[in-house]
Formats: sequence, structure tokens, C-alpha cells
Amino acid sequence: MVFLSVLTPVLAVILCLVIGFMLLKPREAASMSTGKPASKSENFRPWVDQDLQDDTEITAREDEVGDWMDSSEEDLPHVPYSQKRYSEEMMLQRSQDFYTLMNDRRSVRFISPDPVPREVINNVIRTAGTCTAPSGAHTEPWTFIVVSDPEMKHQIRLIVEEEEEVNYRHRMGEKWVHDLAKLRTNWIKEYLDVAPFLVLIFKQTHGILPNGKKKTHYYNEISVSISCGILLAALQNAGLVTVTTTPLNCGPQLRLLLRRPANEKLLMLLPVGYPASDATVPDLKRKPLDDIMVYI
Repeated sequence: MVFLSVLTPVLAVILCLVIGFMLLKPREAASMSTGKPASKSENFRPWVDQDLQDDTEITAREDEVGDWMDSSEEDLPHVPYSQKRYSEEMMLQRSQDFYTLMNDRRSVRFISPDPVPREVINNVIRTAGTCTAPSGAHTEPWTFIVVSDPEMKHQIRLIVEEEEEVNYRHRMGEKWVHDLAKLRTNWIKEYLDVAPFLVLIFKQTHGILPNGKKKTHYYNEISVSISCGILLAALQNAGLVTVTTTPLNCGPQLRLLLRRPANEKLLMLLPVGYPASDATVPDLKRKPLDDIMVYI
């Protein structure tokens, strides 16, 4: 009896350990399968735009294979390609000239209402989307929505400011808001009414073919981000200004307002125009080349 009275607590402890191990194992397996830890604190990120929480390499699941396009296509023909080769002196001059041009680029929040030729907007978007930007498997997963209608611009502003106020007051957190204070930014976005054009860039998480089947868009967010970079350079080259805005948690409402399909997610919003006559920008200092480049 004495032996049993001593053994019983030991057995109880062993039983608890076994049960705990059995419960913990599935959580570890789930974490390994997703590549992410199961920590609640790491998964809880209220500042992340919920509309962008989708894979950038969407592939068909086994239960919906029939909805996706068969990837077996004929081989594309290849054509000769040549690039104009400059002398070393000309290369140096051109690279310096382009640096000088882009070094003047700034995020400008004070934009003039003066009209901008529509053909200029066509050209800069053609540069970013149909000419030069690379994309995963050449899927071109971008949609550029250009808004000039005053009422539509105002509706966009109302949606953005409503969500941005919540972002600044609650979602972003004290540190983020404190770090932005020196830039004098807040949730008031007057430029959304004033700028002659608003360009909203949507990434397509997958394509939708005329027959209703889906087409995989590989690396769609990276591809569209590269395209946005080229668009910024094209705007600077044309003498226009913008400010890169990523309105947190505005995507679903703006997608519905603009009547875009569910496979499109808002990635960036750019007000485009000339700088206002009284425009100012923060006197920022950029990192020197030695801080950002490593030769090996």
C-alpha cells in the first residue's frame, strides 16, 4: 500500500507529460508545415493590411485543379536581341545624368491642381507596365487604375482618411506614429482631392481567363513592386511628382468602389501632378554609398 501511495503521484506526473507531449506535437508539426512559429504574439500583427494577406505564389489546390489553366503551352519563339553599347565615357556620363535626375525625386504631399496631359500619364504607365517591367513567368500581374473624376477622387479620400485615422490612433502603434512625427504626416490627405490624377496600382493574385479558368501569377507582389519603381522613375523623368502611399486596410473598400474583381489587391496609391508653388519636403539625409553597397 505504501508503495502504491508513492507510485500514484509519479504515474500521474508521467501521464500529464505524455498528454502534454501529444498535444504539443500537432502544433509543432503545423508550425513546421507553414514555416512559421505558432506564437500568438508573432501572428498578431494588427498593422498588416488584411487585404494583402495572400500568397504571392498562388498555385491550385488539389480540390480545385479543374479551375486552373493547364500550364502545358507551346514553346515561345525567341527573336534576336541587341543592346546599344556605349563607350565607357558615355556610360559614365549617362549613369551620372540619370542619378542626378533621380536624386531630385522626393515624396511630395503638396500637389498643384494644374492639369497634366493625359498622354503623359499614358506614356509613364506604358513604360511601367507594357514595356520594361519584368514579371514572374511573364504574367504581367498588374492593373493601373487612373482616376481624374473629382467626385471619385473625393470618395477615395473619404475612404482613405477614415481608415488612416484608425491606423494612426490604434493600428500603427505609438512607436510608428512617433517615427512619422518628424515627417509631419497624419491621416489628412488633401492631395487626394487636389492632384489631377490618382493612380491606384493593383496586384493580380491570379489571372482569370475568358473561359473562367485561373492562371497562376508567380511572384506577383514582387513583380508589381518592381513596376511601381519604374513608374516612379518615369514620373520623375516627365517632371511630375507623387508620394508613395500604401493606405492600410483601405484595399477592400477601394476595390469595391472602383469595381475591381476579387483577385486584385491594392498595392499602392499615387497622387500625380506638378508640385504646388509653396510645396515643401523634409530635409532628409540619405545614406552614403559605402553604407548600402558591398563589393565582394
